[in-house]
Amino acid sequence: MLRLNKTVAPSLSVYGIEDTRMPNSTEQALAKWHKIAADGSTAEDLKTIIHKNAVFHSPVVHTPQRGQAIVVAYLSAAGQTLGNDTFRYEREIVGENAVVLEFSTEMEGIAVNGIDMITFDDDGMITDFKVMVRPLKAINKVWEMMGRQLEKQQAAGAG
Repeated sequence: MLRLNKTVAPSLSVYGIEDTRMPNSTEQALAKWHKIAADGSTAEDLKTIIHKNAVFHSPVVHTPQRGQAIVVAYLSAAGQTLGNDTFRYEREIVGENAVVLEFSTEMEGIAVNGIDMITFDDDGMITDFKVMVRPLKAINKVWEMMGRQLEKQQAAGAG
């Protein structure tokens, strides 16, 4: 069963209703993702939630990227490029072990709209992460800036 969450919506307590539901494992995993993203998506933090056999599907790389190290590299680079002061999640669709998060941001004057499709295992680890971006001008900007950031990360790791 899927439900739509508006991350900008107030909690039930605003309406005088006490929310006594216990968050399910997907909600707990999603909360960890949001915290790590808000804290800058550092490689150290990402390693705590990315499964060792995770797969990353980039909007600009043809083949899926497999394994914790490469997924962490891509997501930490994304945190440094897309995760600027304008980044925000607009909507969430939460299902069993999976979420779809719509985001918007601006990169060097280009409006970027996209989604993160995340699958979690039963332990709350990310096993699959797919990013889709629009419009074409935004895809080109993401490709350019992510390439630069990945090069920086690689150079820092080699030194």
